[in-house]
Amino acid sequence: MKNIVVGLGEILWDVFLERKILGGAPANFAYHASQFGFEGYVVSAVGSDVLGHEILRSLKRKELNALVETVDFPTGTVQVTLSGAGIPQYEICENVAWDNIPFTTETENLAKKTQVVCFGSLAQRSEVSRQTIHKFIQAMPSDSLKIFDINLRLNYYTKEIIDESLKLSNMMKLNDEEVVKIANLFDWQGTEEEICKRLLQEYGLRIVILTKGTQGSYVFATDKISFVPSPKVHVADTVGAGDSFTAAFVAAYLNGQSVEEAQQLATEVAAYVCQQHGAMPKLADAFIELFRNRA
Repeated sequence: MKNIVVGLGEILWDVFLERKILGGAPANFAYHASQFGFEGYVVSAVGSDVLGHEILRSLKRKELNALVETVDFPTGTVQVTLSGAGIPQYEICENVAWDNIPFTTETENLAKKTQVVCFGSLAQRSEVSRQTIHKFIQAMPSDSLKIFDINLRLNYYTKEIIDESLKLSNMMKLNDEEVVKIANLFDWQGTEEEICKRLLQEYGLRIVILTKGTQGSYVFATDKISFVPSPKVHVADTVGAGDSFTAAFVAAYLNGQSVEEAQQLATEVAAYVCQQHGAMPKLADAFIELFRNRA
């Protein structure tokens, strides 16, 4: 049976000046995991509106499994503006469908079969979705992988939400801006490396991943630290690159590859996504072949 890999949280439209693109970190993660042959699911909510119907049709076209409830709130949108270097800035609408993800019997049944879940802080800005995320994780098998891809956005997070999420997790991913925010929130002193090691130890995590954009990424495990530099590429936009990194790393990790091999594949996949427009491009066949050959 295929491993069930779930992205749990926001699903929305990233609205750029000239187009809109399906997005939301959990959906991006689930889609990229499914490209590596896993049974990817997105668990979220949309509104009973044109944008919601479009999301459901888009997920079908992408052949991504969806447990996406229709609720009495508008479908989420995010206004995205890009800097000259392709770095996104976000304006996120509030009180939308993904703030109100219900925990249903169907959701609980999926959780009981889920091998991997990836969730963040953004969908936890509302009590309804936060409770659903917590219940889902608590219903998962004890040996499952629970990834907190922190994904700090604007002011939609608190120290309490981060602390509770880390206690539910056994893997964490954050970027170089987020590690500074974590240090400030927790009033911790030290270098990026020291903060990541402290997160690893204090929360009993298996792995902490620190991405540093064009510089590269670090993976901190209990017995090793690995660094892989980022290749130099022409960036179209960086939306979804981090989610593709997490998905590729997890796919390789689940297939028994070493941390270094998983990190190398993740780095190459993220670089490729940076060269495409939007968060969910179809990956080049070469990546899938490389993954299969190493599995």
